[in-house]
Amino acid sequence: MKVNGKQSWAVSPSDVVYHFGTSGLSVAAATAVTHPLDVLKVRLQMQLVGQKGPLTGMGRLFLQTFKNEGPRFLYLGLAPALTRSVLYGGLRLGLYEPSKYAFNWAFGSTNIFAKIASAGFGGAIATALTNPVEVLKVRLQMNPHLSKGGPTGELRRMISEEGVKALWKGVGPAMARAATLTASQLATYDETKRILIRLTSLEEGFNLHLISSTVAGMASTLITAPVDMIKTRLMLQKESKRMGSYKNGFHCAYQVMLTEGPKGLYKGSLATFARLGPQTTITFILCEKLRELTGLNAI
Repeated sequence: MKVNGKQSWAVSPSDVVYHFGTSGLSVAAATAVTHPLDVLKVRLQMQLVGQKGPLTGMGRLFLQTFKNEGPRFLYLGLAPALTRSVLYGGLRLGLYEPSKYAFNWAFGSTNIFAKIASAGFGGAIATALTNPVEVLKVRLQMNPHLSKGGPTGELRRMISEEGVKALWKGVGPAMARAATLTASQLATYDETKRILIRLTSLEEGFNLHLISSTVAGMASTLITAPVDMIKTRLMLQKESKRMGSYKNGFHCAYQVMLTEGPKGLYKGSLATFARLGPQTTITFILCEKLRELTGLNAI
């Protein structure tokens, strides 16, 4: 990793803490701001399961749910979401640079393909380790009554009734989604910065980070929306009586297309874009600032 302008693997424990800590804190802050949109996204993705028909728009769904459940629904599952953000975000972004330098050491290159592979690896590993918290989050977001026992109570219920394996429901699509998301976000951000610095007068700073993160947010939303919807369906199988048994991510995608049409794969995509765009921007701008304050070089 780069520390104070130098590429080095011999870093102190404090440098490692700064490297992963800045990533985790920036993702957690972005999550706290955009969490209500994440709740809406999950609700939109679970509309008309196994059925074709007109979908409720994001604005109308917000008003209906706000009326029925009150403002608290916007922050259902916030505790596990923040917990996951610190762990998942720290690993997802933190593993990017070490992986990229490993590619450089092994193959002598950090081209766009090395960046995509490095980011995808970090995202997949981070999700595999934090999947239980993600399952818990979407369960709480979908059913407000579960939150009465708190995250701990729901966790105990899941293990008791569905077994420990329930904590890794949807882990395959979740890893695919995280690998795709991280690859599209980080590789696009990194490459956009490089191109802008080479072709324009922009230098490291707020304007460069804002433009690069906005481009990364748009790219990641377009690529990951269908995978995110499949991940949500798999994690919530026990929570929907209308939902059949999905064997895996490919089977889920096939069933959704068969019963709900191709557009079913993009349910909640507007909410995904409305959330992921600002979240990506906040994450990278804050992460770059924290890295500067702790003596780390820019991403």
